[in-house]
Amino acid sequence: MFKALWFLSVLVVLANLLLVYASLPEQVIIKDDAPGQVWSREWLFYISVIAIVMINVLVYLFKRMFPEAEELRAWFHGLVITINIFLIISLQAINVYNSAEKYDHDRMIFFIAGSLSLILLWAAIWPIYRLYQKIFIKQIV
Repeated sequence: MFKALWFLSVLVVLANLLLVYASLPEQVIIKDDAPGQVWSREWLFYISVIAIVMINVLVYLFKRMFPEAEELRAWFHGLVITINIFLIISLQAINVYNSAEKYDHDRMIFFIAGSLSLILLWAAIWPIYRLYQKIFIKQIV
């Protein structure tokens, strides 16, 4: 199930990237406060593609490194899914920030923080699960 959801998340993040790329202006503001934080939309696109590919290729590398650990690989698929959700939200935040529409940009902080919290929560699940197995499963057996 996690493999299918991971593949769906890859398709969604790539479709989102194309949608964001099409609606961005030629010069994309990444951060208003600092000088030099204006990128061309092509740079943003190619950097995003490289980041998406590198993060999602880790699934295949992880499969090669741990061929017998099915539970660990399922957890890692979930972790990459949460990272893809963060990338989708981040690209949408950049899109909203650079759009000409009136929008309260402070609302995006909630979504970005939520997706980061989701990544941290999912990353913490595996050690907690392993600790639970060591403590409680040994007592039952």
